[in-house]
Amino acid sequence: MKILYYDCFSGISGDMNLGALIDLGVDTDYLLKELSKLGLNSEYKIKIEKKNKNGIEGTKVDVILQHEHKKHHHDKKHHHHVHRNLKDIEEIINSSTLNDSIKKLSISMFMKIAEAEAKVHGKTLYEVHFHEVGAIDSIIDIVGAAICIDYLKPDKIVASHVQVGGGFVECAHGLIPVPAPATVEILKGIPIKSGIVPFETTTPTGAAILAVNVDEFTDKVDMTIEKVGYGVGSRDLEIPNVLRVYLGKENKKKVR
Repeated sequence: MKILYYDCFSGISGDMNLGALIDLGVDTDYLLKELSKLGLNSEYKIKIEKKNKNGIEGTKVDVILQHEHKKHHHDKKHHHHVHRNLKDIEEIINSSTLNDSIKKLSISMFMKIAEAEAKVHGKTLYEVHFHEVGAIDSIIDIVGAAICIDYLKPDKIVASHVQVGGGFVECAHGLIPVPAPATVEILKGIPIKSGIVPFETTTPTGAAILAVNVDEFTDKVDMTIEKVGYGVGSRDLEIPNVLRVYLGKENKKKVR
């Protein structure tokens, strides 16, 4: 049985997940070709490079907004161009030529965040305008995650208990506690750890990737590791700001 294991000792974000799965062996050209099926190529570019954090080398993924889109993002008059709601996102995904399993998985992850945001803000599902999720980088992170998982085709996905960080984070509504309310909502029923650093280490996108895809959460790794990948985060912390993933086989149980 092929197992994909997420070691979230420094949390998880959408870009760290993409970096880790590329580092693990997902073909970059394949990923970019699949993402181009969304028809959003004029809005972004993806930069993929090797980076080092605290002596650990991994893959860093940055979604760079194209010049015109960036201008809209900073111009409050055009701010509505940037934020897409759930209906917009469903339309983009469903009208693409991505395969059905990637479409289904992508929409499930967006739905998980939409439900959390709706509950936190007291709105209906389709009223929510995602500050994070509607942005182009979140669309790439989530659909990219679905493409990578479909590419690797693990039989089972397992993750460690999830480090969420601590302190406060600034958002559109002001300062809010870490983990952010939407992140907490998504992580209900999932074992977490907190406070290793006074920053947000797990984002709503990262939480949704785990909540939708992981079959089991345990700190006990019971597998034979064949490949290891590291996805590098943006922050410099006291601990390595990386997401570690393993790909391998389940250890066969001994019959007595």
